[in-house]
Amino acid sequence: RGIFNVTAVHPEKISEDKLVEFAAYGEYYSNHPIAKTIKEEYGKQIDTHRLKEYKEIAGKGVSVIIDGHSVLIGNAKLMDENNINQHPCHKSGTTVHVGVDGKYAGHIVISDTIKSNSQKAIRLLKECGVSKTVMLTGDNKKIANEVAGLAGIDEVHSSLLPEDKLELAKEIMKNSGISAYVGDGINDAPALTRADIGIAIGAGTDIAIDAADVVLMKSRLSDVPAAVRLSRATLKNIHENLFWAFFYNVIGIPLAAGVWIP
Repeated sequence: RGIFNVTAVHPEKISEDKLVEFAAYGEYYSNHPIAKTIKEEYGKQIDTHRLKEYKEIAGKGVSVIIDGHSVLIGNAKLMDENNINQHPCHKSGTTVHVGVDGKYAGHIVISDTIKSNSQKAIRLLKECGVSKTVMLTGDNKKIANEVAGLAGIDEVHSSLLPEDKLELAKEIMKNSGISAYVGDGINDAPALTRADIGIAIGAGTDIAIDAADVVLMKSRLSDVPAAVRLSRATLKNIHENLFWAFFYNVIGIPLAAGVWIP
């Protein structure tokens, strides 16, 4: 649904309030829904003078200096790359890890809920003749599998960086005949361009909308099978028109060549 909530705060050798404060300051410049949720959880005015050397690390998180402390905020890959031993969380959701001065400071769990019409959308796609559905996501394996199971998606690939998503999408499309790709983010734009049919969710980013062949004006997955049905009805209409145009020309032209049609 894109409506996120902080469902757990697990600090390590610092207070919960301090962990949320570090995360909120680190996410200050980000417009990502998860970043907004963390800032809302903090709920205080952020003093930007405390921030220095902000850097966004694509597909992994951010690094920033806060009050002279080197802070990393992001996924497990970001922690691993910086030799910070993070602790996995048993709670379901997106885990945002925080490292301070090279040491693990804890993590925050952000949870979302699946859209109510997602299961119906996948079922209708299969009724339309779609042979296989695949989900590509940057979320961790646990939450990705849960969502795929609830929605009835056939195959899922998780913990993907933007470049991983593109390469996997290319491979799947290469081996799947005619394929469609549905997305709404900046990371989806290259795959939307390469797919036989690129479908952008209307509430998504401008670059995704520009890259797509079809734009769904409402953020409803059930509009995807509706678009398939509409396109087939349109194509059927075109074929019928072509048939009758051909038919009356085949009959009419010989008659016009004679004397029966003035």
